[in-house]
Amino acid sequence: MALWRSRSAPWRLLRPFIYPSANTNNSISHRSFSSSVALDMNNQSLIENMKRELLHLDINSQIGSCMPLGAMRIGTIIHNIEVNPGQGGKLVRAAGTSAKILKEPNSKYCIIRLPSGAEKKIDSKCRATVGVVSNPSHGTRKLRKAGQSRWLGRRPVVRGVAMNPVDHPHGGGEGRSKSSGSFGRVSQTPWGKPTKCGYKTASPKRRK
Repeated sequence: MALWRSRSAPWRLLRPFIYPSANTNNSISHRSFSSSVALDMNNQSLIENMKRELLHLDINSQIGSCMPLGAMRIGTIIHNIEVNPGQGGKLVRAAGTSAKILKEPNSKYCIIRLPSGAEKKIDSKCRATVGVVSNPSHGTRKLRKAGQSRWLGRRPVVRGVAMNPVDHPHGGGEGRSKSSGSFGRVSQTPWGKPTKCGYKTASPKRRK
């Protein structure tokens, strides 16, 4: 018995240094309990504050909210507008652009002013996003060299006057001829469609 006590005595002396947490279990558990209670109280107060804010929150004025046009007010600035319900955003998606709701939506259509200034009737069930598209300074960026334009996937643009008649309606003629053989000819695309004088290119059925 005396031998066992003599062997166990050093272990009792060394145990607090090897397992220091054994002595402080009660104090640590008390601290963790108090800290968890404080965290719970903070979370509850945060949740209550969020609920109060949500009660007085107007979703129509929140930037980034996506909803049907019929649920928006007059004068709301919008972008990423659908043309047909459920089709996905098609209009006003370029950097820095936005449209505006002009007329309060009736049961079927809503009038919107596009960035070009044109007014368009769109189904009130079509969805749009509140706010302006980001990066408005995209158009003012200057490219350092021609190769940077090629990196963006843009190919060189050649004037029709510099081409042959087989390649473009403006081609041919002696010297720098703008008429291309017929005096007073209007500017045309490579496929023969007029490009000036207010020529309407949109389909009359889809123009509303």
